[in-house]
Amino acid sequence: MTDRPLPAAQDVTALLLDTDTLDEFLQALAQRALELAPAADGCGVTMERRGRPVTVSSAGASATKLDEAQYGQDDGPCLQAMRTGLTVDVPDTLSEKRWGGYPAYAAACGARSSLSLPIAPYTHTAGALNLYAPVPYAFADADLTSLRLLAAQATGAIELAQRIADAQQFTADLQTALKSRTVIDQAMGVLMGQQRCTAEEAFQILRTASQHRNTKLRDLCAELITGITGRRPSDDELRPRR
Repeated sequence: MTDRPLPAAQDVTALLLDTDTLDEFLQALAQRALELAPAADGCGVTMERRGRPVTVSSAGASATKLDEAQYGQDDGPCLQAMRTGLTVDVPDTLSEKRWGGYPAYAAACGARSSLSLPIAPYTHTAGALNLYAPVPYAFADADLTSLRLLAAQATGAIELAQRIADAQQFTADLQTALKSRTVIDQAMGVLMGQQRCTAEEAFQILRTASQHRNTKLRDLCAELITGITGRRPSDDELRPRR
């Protein structure tokens, strides 16, 4: 591989500003990586979600199935890049001896070489940018400096985008809570008495529990009140207020 000067157009911050959601940004990131590696026909962005790797975005036709094959055996170049924080190059899948049966599968799918670059290593948003090509040694002359910088800049951008997404979700949760405040107020009162905490702390406890259980906040609160009183809250208490 060779290092070349960074093109002026390389600007992850601009990608972030030009997109409205984290998903849109990740899609733009995958597309930008393909532009920097013309020999590649697919790019996937792997992120760890709730302790499991997930392809959160992809460009081109080949990336998703190759990423998922690695997740299935819990091993492969993209997972190695994500876990070690190191770039992982696969010059030719037909001669590759690492990662068990994955290289043979990749070759059978038409992927003869790949390049995985770490994103946000050693953080809770750790991931990898995974490029796949139909020919061997496709990345020997790739613009490695720009690709590495793309992944490095994505580290901060993804962290910022995730914070924005979390803030938007918090706002949505709060708006829902205000519309359904009767049953939520009751649940908060119970927690404040049990935990001897403030109203804000009680709401945060409920919100975190609803996220972990993938349950609507109103339904979680109704379940809590039912468990304590033996009576499910009335329709009036559950009905969103306008």
